[in-house]
Amino acid sequence: MITTITFGTFDVFHVGHLRILERARALGDRLVVGVSSDALNISKKGRAPVYPQHERMAIVAALRCVDEVFLEESLELKRDYLLRYRADVLAMGDDWRGQFDGFSDTCRVVYFERTPAISTTAVIEKIRL
Repeated sequence: MITTITFGTFDVFHVGHLRILERARALGDRLVVGVSSDALNISKKGRAPVYPQHERMAIVAALRCVDEVFLEESLELKRDYLLRYRADVLAMGDDWRGQFDGFSDTCRVVYFERTPAISTTAVIEKIRL
């Protein structure tokens, strides 16, 4: 069984999120998703997510392409998460390209091109208008 793992905030869930999760799932038999905690999101992006972590986790867990969800509490724990969930593949958006290449000793690292013209920030800005 091939396990793929990915990570993200998945705030204001949109089709770009869905596509990356479906593409990640297609790389293996099982998809495990680390949803960034509220605190981690604040430290990474300088703002709190629109939806709290328990709601974002529930949304992601409800998708048929997702087999398991856990709370990602620290970027520094990525290797621990890969080992804990026995990841064969780490799949990330290409906005992270090169940043996880060091994990290639643990699993295959794949970067997906982002869905053009869609981002959570853009969706939030559109709603504000």
